[in-house]
Amino acid sequence: MTRKRSTPEAQGRYAYEGLDRALHEKARLSVMVSLSTRSDGLLFGELKELCALTDGNLSRHLDVLREEKLVEVWKGFSGRRPQTLVRLTAEGRERFLRYLGELQKLLEDTRRAQQAAEAAGAAVKRPERPDLDFSFRPA
Repeated sequence: MTRKRSTPEAQGRYAYEGLDRALHEKARLSVMVSLSTRSDGLLFGELKELCALTDGNLSRHLDVLREEKLVEVWKGFSGRRPQTLVRLTAEGRERFLRYLGELQKLLEDTRRAQQAAEAAGAAVKRPERPDLDFSFRPA
């Protein structure tokens, strides 16, 4: 059996290299979304509540984001109480917007594929793959 070679422009078409691993984890994504809504930043307690994380989990995720230079952490006091303020860096905002653009591409590709499948009646029609030498049956 000979396999059809993909064209150079098709290679890696759906790899989505822009899905930044530092941002793609659920908790870090929620931190980035929360911070993107407030250019002046959020206090640690506010961020913890918005993201539904424990102190330890939030601290660890902030460490990762800080190492990647996506957020900056400021320590200070309000009266006698210690406070931690977290803000997106300029690089963090830029990388987050690129990440969202990559997600947008993923959504558009999925939407187009779904529309093409619906137009072709794929839900009821048997898949046609002449390059495969065995039969497929619905599972």
